[in-house]
Amino acid sequence: MTPDFDCVVIGGGPAGAIAATDLAQSGRRVLLLDRGGRIKPCGGAIPPRAIADFAIPEHLLVARATSARMVAPSAKVVDMPVGDGFVGLVDRADFDEWLRARAAIAGAERLTGRFVRIERDAGHPVVVVRATRGEAEQRIATRCVIGADGARSEVARTQLVGVPPVPCVFAYHEIIAAPRGGDGDGGGDGGGDRGIDFDPARCDVFYQGKHSPDFYAWVFPHGDTASIGVGSARKGFGLRASVAALRAQTGLDACETLRCEGAPIPLKPLKRWDNGRDVLVAGDAAGVVAPASGEGIYYAMAGGRYAAEAIEAYLATGKAAALRQARKRFLRAHGRVFWILGILQYFWYANDKRRERFVKMCADPDVQRLTWDAYMHKRLVRAEPAAHLRIFLKDMRHLLGLAPA
Repeated sequence: MTPDFDCVVIGGGPAGAIAATDLAQSGRRVLLLDRGGRIKPCGGAIPPRAIADFAIPEHLLVARATSARMVAPSAKVVDMPVGDGFVGLVDRADFDEWLRARAAIAGAERLTGRFVRIERDAGHPVVVVRATRGEAEQRIATRCVIGADGARSEVARTQLVGVPPVPCVFAYHEIIAAPRGGDGDGGGDGGGDRGIDFDPARCDVFYQGKHSPDFYAWVFPHGDTASIGVGSARKGFGLRASVAALRAQTGLDACETLRCEGAPIPLKPLKRWDNGRDVLVAGDAAGVVAPASGEGIYYAMAGGRYAAEAIEAYLATGKAAALRQARKRFLRAHGRVFWILGILQYFWYANDKRRERFVKMCADPDVQRLTWDAYMHKRLVRAEPAAHLRIFLKDMRHLLGLAPA
C-alpha cells in the first residue's frame, strides 16, 4: 500500500500547525487534520522570543502588555513593569487559524474532521477520520503521525502504551468586551469598590485562594476584549463561580460576555513522546505547558518544531530512534526552567500564607529583572551569579517565614 502522505498531523493548534508548516516547507507531503470550531481557553500571552522564532506578524497582536500586576491574598499588589519590551497578546481564535492557513500556504493539505483511531495496513499507519457525526469514515494512509490533539490526546492514550497521563489543571475563561473609559489605574488594592479595575496594557494575576486553591486567576487585555480566567486541579472547585466572583471584584461583571471556554492544561511533560515506531506527540499532547505560569503557546510551537525535525530525520533514515530526539532536544532547551517552575508551584501555591510571601518576593528588583529576562527570551541568565544567590537567600527567608510579613 502506497501511503497518501509522508505525515499526518492530528490537531491544528500552535504545535500541530508549526509542525505541518515546517514539514511542508521541507518538501514533505503533509495532511493537517483539525476538528474545527474549538478555541482553547488561554490568556494569549506570547513573548518576543516566540514572535521572532516563528515569524508572528504584528497584526495578530491584539494588545501589548508593558507590565504585570501580582495580587496577593491580602489584596496587596506588586507591579512588575516589563522594561523596554512588551508581552504580545493574541486571540486564539484568529491566531490558531492564521497558523493553520500559513501551513496550507507552505504546502500542507488541510482537512476538517474528527480523529477516530489509527489502524495498520502493510506496516503503515492509517489514520481513520470522520468529517461529521453520522458520515462514513475516511481512511488515510501515511508514513508517520504527529499527535498534537491536546491534553486529553487520543493519539497519546492509544499509541503510547505504558505511558501514564500527566496531571492537569482545568482552565476556564470568559472573553468579555473590554471596558471603555475605566479608571485604568488598577484600583490600587486588587479590586473592591473603586470602580473598574482594568488596564489595557497590564496583565493581572491573582494569587488568591478564594479564586484558585492551587493555581491562579487572571485578567489579560486583548485589545477590544479581555480574558478573565482561572485554573485549578482540585476536583469540585467551581471555576465558573470563581470567574464570576473575580469579575465582581474587579468591576468587570457588567461587561458583555462574548464567549466562554474550558479545557484541561497539562503541567508536566510526558515520560515518552513516541511509540518507538512511527507516532510522535507534540504540544499539550506531550505535556509541554510550563508549571506555575501555565504558559503554553511558545512551548507548543517550540515542541512542534522539534517534532517536525525528528519526523524529518525519521523519514530520511527510516530509523524510529530519530523520534526520540524531539523530547530530548526540548528538555535540553527548557527542562531546567520547567523543573524550577515546578518547584515554585509546589511550594508557593500551597496556601495563602505562602502566596502572600510569594507576591511580596516579586517586588524584589533582582527577582523582577531575572524573571522578565527568562520569560521574554526563554533562557536562564547565567551572567549574574550574585543576583541568583541573593534571590536564593531571599527565597529561603520567605519560605521559612524569616522575612518580615
